[in-house]
Amino acid sequence: MIRVLQCVNNMHRAGLETMLMNYYRNIDRTKIQFDFLTHRPERDDYDDEIESMGGRIFRAPRLYPQNYPAYFSYMRQFFREHPEYQIMHSHIDTMSYLPLLAGKKAGIPVRIAHSHSTSIDRDFKYLLKQYFRNRLLDVANYHLACGIEAGQFLFKGSSFKVIPNAINMGAFYFDEEVRSQKREELQLEDCFVVGHVGRLSYPKNHEFLLHIFKEILEQNHSAVLLLVGSGEKQEQLQELAEKLGILHRVRFMGNRGDVNKLYQAMDVFVMPSLFEGVPLVGVEAQTANLPCFFSDKVPLEVRITDNCEFRSLTEKPEQWAEAILHMEMRDRLQIPQKLLGSQFDIQNACGTLESYYLELAEKHCCGSNISCNDI
Repeated sequence: MIRVLQCVNNMHRAGLETMLMNYYRNIDRTKIQFDFLTHRPERDDYDDEIESMGGRIFRAPRLYPQNYPAYFSYMRQFFREHPEYQIMHSHIDTMSYLPLLAGKKAGIPVRIAHSHSTSIDRDFKYLLKQYFRNRLLDVANYHLACGIEAGQFLFKGSSFKVIPNAINMGAFYFDEEVRSQKREELQLEDCFVVGHVGRLSYPKNHEFLLHIFKEILEQNHSAVLLLVGSGEKQEQLQELAEKLGILHRVRFMGNRGDVNKLYQAMDVFVMPSLFEGVPLVGVEAQTANLPCFFSDKVPLEVRITDNCEFRSLTEKPEQWAEAILHMEMRDRLQIPQKLLGSQFDIQNACGTLESYYLELAEKHCCGSNISCNDI
């Protein structure tokens, strides 16, 4: 058995983490085991499940510039204590430069950078992230991406392999009974439910979504907006919703373990992101046969049914609202044919990643401290 060190910020219920858990649950763990190098001190949503499946969780210092000396000291000691790792797989986009640099210095033969986005957050580390993006190819010798645009962004002309953001589709297929139960539980029986799932952060463009919803509510007084997820912008968004006079119709749901059921309760899914990779939630929403409205900054690669529309962020909120309110209503019980056999089905996708790890291990094991017979 080989152990793959997955490098993440933390393992909360967000897109790339949920994608990673989908693969972890379905991969042959007699051959491949995941361990997780996180960069947060606290336990998180998926930690118990990871440990129940035999995974280990290690907590490195946070990737703040003032922590870099302590970080590299930690990583040197970590790799001395854990010579079993021959494969690192980092999911933190441009910041992957740091753990992969430490891995290169420690002689880790397989260092995978995985792109999950098509742009960079404009936070206080923005200039550093630009620098790390330019240096990433110096430390990563294998490149993966959730989609073509994400790979082109991070790897700038270098080759990469696409590993789709796959899901357990059966958990998301529309179920009328679940819809009725969830709408009753949330007191949404007579409501027009606009849904969004995503971290409350800059790229998701929730401010624009709130303005869209204000226009929807003016025309349909039964409308309710479900915002599923948590994040640093929650207080700011609550204040904006109050300013717009719509707070009483906006539900801040937080992180949830029943997201697949919440899709059943929704009537439409709206995602006006400023940038994305291939959003996992877009795949989930389409699998639940929801009408989906994406911004034109979301890669077209997410389109797996004909029940989605891409609209420009230069359009006014009332134009989005008009399109949403006049969308074609379809029978959600009819599973879209394009979903059957899709690359986004974890049953199809998992073997691709499993084979990839095994091929890399076979290629690099000779001369390492892992015998090829152990793979």
